[in-house]
Amino acid sequence: MKTLGAKGRGPLQARDLRYRARPVGSHTLHCVLLDMSASMLRGEKLALAKGCLLALTESFYRRREHLAVIGFSGDEARLLQAPGKVATFNAPWIAPLRGGGGTPVEAAMALAHRLLQRQAASKQLLSLWLLTDGRFETLPARPPLADSCHIVDFEIEAVALRRCQRLARDWDAQWISAAQLNRV
Repeated sequence: MKTLGAKGRGPLQARDLRYRARPVGSHTLHCVLLDMSASMLRGEKLALAKGCLLALTESFYRRREHLAVIGFSGDEARLLQAPGKVATFNAPWIAPLRGGGGTPVEAAMALAHRLLQRQAASKQLLSLWLLTDGRFETLPARPPLADSCHIVDFEIEAVALRRCQRLARDWDAQWISAAQLNRV
């Protein structure tokens, strides 16, 4: 608007242009749920998911956004990274993550809900990312506090269950195939 105000009624000239710096930092918290179950160990899906998580952290860091990471496997979900600004180097804590056991997606969703509840008062946009192969019994409900949802689908089995696609439809979420990520 300042450019148009400086221009007045005449034609636009270079001297009329006004520069406005982009604000540093974003008002977005990305909550990433990382499936570390035994099914993610087949076909190196967990390794690919960890690479995806690393790429996401780099993207969020460049945009000065915030991040929280929840890992789930066995019979529990645990907070791997508390909500906060994204660190510069994330490979040292992502690389050693190991998987195995069951897929307690409901425990992960409950932990994510509690985390998003605490952050809701901060007026941040809340974005939930689910990195999984969808090998769980019950499809979880969409987190009600999430402003946007993204599901990265790591299913590569010959007999595809397509639960991630169904979940994306149910949640009105963005569905991203890990196979597409692998080609990029």
